[in-house]
Amino acid sequence: MVTDVARPHTRVSTTEIIQDIVAWLRTQFEESNAQRFVLGLSGGIDSAVVCGLCARAAGPERVLGVIMPSNSNPDDAQSASLVATAFKVPTVSVDLTDVTERFYAAMPEQDALVEALGAGHGEMWLDAQYLATANVRPRLRMTTLYYLANLCGGLVAGTGNKSEASVGYYTKYGDGGVDLFPIIDLFKFEVRAVASELGVPQSVIDRPPSAGLWQDQTDEEELGISYKALDEILIAMEHGDTTGLDDALVERVATMNRVSEHKRRPVPAFKRHPSS
Repeated sequence: MVTDVARPHTRVSTTEIIQDIVAWLRTQFEESNAQRFVLGLSGGIDSAVVCGLCARAAGPERVLGVIMPSNSNPDDAQSASLVATAFKVPTVSVDLTDVTERFYAAMPEQDALVEALGAGHGEMWLDAQYLATANVRPRLRMTTLYYLANLCGGLVAGTGNKSEASVGYYTKYGDGGVDLFPIIDLFKFEVRAVASELGVPQSVIDRPPSAGLWQDQTDEEELGISYKALDEILIAMEHGDTTGLDDALVERVATMNRVSEHKRRPVPAFKRHPSS
């Protein structure tokens, strides 16, 4: 299959992409002396594609899919199981609903933080609480994946793609906390093309993308832009020519890219001078 959607002057062979990623995964697997790949299966297209690629690279018996509901739509787990069956990958399920609720309950209330930090913090509580709350589930999933990976000699495979990474649409030390990113250089439209060729179930390909942060949450609604438009703008920005695109959307994407730069950089680390 060949796709040229949105990427100017480039025709992308999904067969070649799959071969290249699988070869890269095999190299990473062998060099790490890992026993298996471990990844979260969300029921979405990105994790399905990574599951299929890892199964090809190491063999399905050396991949562990982890289904991690947390007050989630039951359809998520059903779709995740469908993916695991399609690629003959074993799975375990870890229900994080109670853990998540206990975590929230253990956190200080607004009054306690205001008392500790001053009255000014009360004014920003609602906005801050929204982000803090949304990031808990991805970080608990990361902790779960590494716990299981430690138990079975696994490498944690991330499921992030280039479209989301470019605008910071992931949680630092959550779904951004992994050992490797197989599809991080693929735009969303490329992920879809790869999914079709890999044999991802069509019902999974057709599902509205969601990070599973809350009931009925969708990525495109939260981002405020469709993936099709996002890919088109990101590719145009890469080529330095956004002529003919919606100026407001281009500025929105550019701003998201700029303010999320800290997520894509290594953690700043102080280095002593030799004479110190």
